[in-house]
Order: sequence, then C-alpha cells, then structure tokens
Amino acid sequence: MDVLPPAAALTATRPATARGELGALVRLAGPLVAANLLQMAVYAVDVVFVARLGARELASATLGVFLFSLLGWGLVGLTSACAPIIAAELGRRKHAVREVRRSFRMAMWLGVVACLPVILILAHGETALLLAGQDPDVARRTGAFLDILLFATIPFVLSGVMRTTAAALGRPGWAMAVTAAGVAIAIVANWALVFGHLGFPALGLEGAAIASLVTTIIMAVAFAAILVFDSKLRRYRLFGRWWRGEWSRLGEIVKLGVPIALTMTFEGALFGGAAFLMGLIGVNEVAAHAVALNIAAVAFQVPFGIAQAATIRVGLAYGAGDAEWAGRAGNVALALGIGFMALTAVAIWLAPRLFVGAYLDLDDPANAVVIALAVKFLAIAAAFQLLDGAQAVAAGVLRGLQDTRIPMVIALVSYWGVGFGTAILFAFQLGWEGVGVWLGLAAGLLAASILLGWRWGVRERLGLVPRTT
Repeated sequence: MDVLPPAAALTATRPATARGELGALVRLAGPLVAANLLQMAVYAVDVVFVARLGARELASATLGVFLFSLLGWGLVGLTSACAPIIAAELGRRKHAVREVRRSFRMAMWLGVVACLPVILILAHGETALLLAGQDPDVARRTGAFLDILLFATIPFVLSGVMRTTAAALGRPGWAMAVTAAGVAIAIVANWALVFGHLGFPALGLEGAAIASLVTTIIMAVAFAAILVFDSKLRRYRLFGRWWRGEWSRLGEIVKLGVPIALTMTFEGALFGGAAFLMGLIGVNEVAAHAVALNIAAVAFQVPFGIAQAATIRVGLAYGAGDAEWAGRAGNVALALGIGFMALTAVAIWLAPRLFVGAYLDLDDPANAVVIALAVKFLAIAAAFQLLDGAQAVAAGVLRGLQDTRIPMVIALVSYWGVGFGTAILFAFQLGWEGVGVWLGLAAGLLAASILLGWRWGVRERLGLVPRTT
C-alpha cells in the first residue's frame, strides 16, 4: 500500500499564497503550542504538590525534574529528526507510506537504544549531584526520586516520536488531547500518592515520582492506540514489521538528530548554568530569576510550537523539490513567531508587575526585594522574547531543510561562548550581578538569532534549498 492517504495528501498540498501558507501553519502549530503548554503543566504538577511537603522535598523534586527534563528532551530532540524526514517523504509522495513507516520504526528503535545510557546516568543521580556540590540530604532524596522516575525515560521518548509522527501526518490535535489528559491524570495521581488518598498510602516525594511514571506510561499507550486506531493514521500501519531494521534510514536519523539533541541540550544547560550563577550572587536573585524565567518559558512555548510546525511545512516543500514553497513556508513561520513574541515583549515591558503577581504576593513586604529584582529581569526579558522567538523558529525552518549540523555549532558558540561568557563578564567583572546574567542570556540569543537568520537568508547560496520542480 504505497499510495498517499488522503490526510497526508492534504498536508502535502502547496498553498498558492502566503495567506494560504499561514492558514496551514496555524492549523498545524496551534495544537502543538497547546500541547507544549500542557506538557509544562505536567511537569509543574509534581513540583506544586511536593512544595507542600517542605523546602527540602521541593528542592529535591525541582532538581530531579530538571535533570530528567534536560536529558529527556535531548533524547526527544534526537528522535525528532524523523519529522523533517517524514515531511520530505510526504512531499515526494513516491512510496510515501512505506518510507514513513521505515522512518517511524527506526526513530522508535533509536529512542529505546539512546535511553539506555541516560537511564544509567539517572540511576546515579545522587552521585552526580554530590559531585556538583549539592547538599548531601537533598542529593540523597533526589536520587531516590530519580530511581523511580528513570523508568519513565523510554515511554517519554517514545511518546515524543509518536506525537511528532502524528503531527507530521496531519493529525496534531492528538498531541493536545493526550497531553491534556496527562495533566488530569498527573493531578489525580499526585493527590492520591503524595498525600495518601483513594486508599493509597502517603508516599511523599516518591509518590510524586510514581505519579509521573504512571502518567508517562498512560500517555505512551494512548499515543500508540491512536496510531493504530485513528482512521487516517492506521493506513500507514506504523507498527508493521517492527522487527525489521532499516540501517540506512537509522543512519539518516542519527545524522540529523544528534545535532538537534546537542542544540537542545546546549540551550537547556545554558539556563541551568544561569541559575547556578544566580546562586553565587544570592538567594533573592535565584528566586527572582526563577520567576522571570518561568514567565519567559511560558511565552516561549508559542514560537517553539511554530518552529515544530515550520519544520514540517518546510520539510514538505523540501521533499517536493519546491524552493519557492520552502522559502514561503519559512518566511511565514518567522513572521508569525517574531510577531507573536513582539506582542508578548510589549506586554511584559508595559506591565511587568502584573506578570510577577501571578507568582508572588505583591502586597507582602517580605517579597519586596524579589519583586524588584524580577521586574528588572523582565525589562530585559522584553527584548529577550523577540530574540528567543527568532532563533527558535529560524532553527526550525533550517531543520525542515535537513540542516542541523552548522546550526548546532552556532548554538554552541552563541549560547556558551557569547551568552555564558557575557553573563560572567557582566555579572562579576562589571558588578552588574543578576542584571548582568540576564544581559548575557540576551546576548547569546541575539548571536544565535542573527547567525541562524543569516543562514536561512543565504540558503540558496549555501545549496540548502531543494531543486525547483
């Protein structure tokens, strides 16, 4: 069965105008944005429930979730290379069903194998935190938390592959639906297992880890059921011949995916490193940084979802060999992502205290110092929004052209050479402290947005664009 199913045929249709491309992009990106925001809520549920147990439990859960997320999202980045490959196969149309199935199968294989060393790292979480100078008791509790959560690694990564594949095949709404259900399950599971309800014992911190594990497994099973039973997706028979290796396709995914994984890890580690720098300055700076960064992270989910959709849209054009369509799809995505972040930047700049008030009681004198610092950081975050959105979408459109290696180098140089280096210089050498750290982050994102945007702009000169048909 090598003919292109109707759903994919619609996905691969070339819009005649920028307005048509915008509509196609929004229909694809909307559910992905919602799923990203809901995924943040899934992580937040653990922390919210554990926060009521005490400061040490909260610190342990926060460290555990950060370490799991940093490594887990790196693996998701690795396997997400199947998205531009699947999109290109749909764009080519020839033998699309067979080729999509091969890409999906090898991405799933790769996900399982790549999880094994990460599981080993998580199993030694306590040792890693002790080496990083963390409090021994917090490190011990985090280790116990990770000893349970590590079993969620494989279902978490496989869920990412299935969600990406469903979106690339024109069914992004399932990502939103399953993640929304995951939030509800996480709330109930944490309520039952952390505090002891519904006949379960009160397991505290370990209960939160079990709740996350249960939620992740249920979400993975739900995605698998959707791929099997959805009337449009089941035509691909994605789980058919699951035992058969396709080594050239596996190599193709690894070649594209390793740079994506490293890029995401570089970025995640940069913000983790910024928190470390804040810790060297003071407790109030850490708290203010956490508030400001969380606000920025919520807003970032929109351009991140647009970038995911743009990878698919540009990938379709790449596979079809249509340079004009690829350019239009990428430019529309960049305009949409930057335009949205311009709105959030203005909102943050005009009313920073309104956003801070969602996290801290503005009338409590005890919060005065943290609030003042957070407002200062958000003033920088207004510009930060534009830069973050631009670099995220630019990376996404380049992935659609299956260009990931040089963008990875750009990310390393921008985030760690420019960004972290500037943060240290401004914060400690110039004495600007927390403001200096945030200016460093903005400098890194500025460098990334300029370099990635330039690479997209000269894509034809660099030979990145498909041959026009």
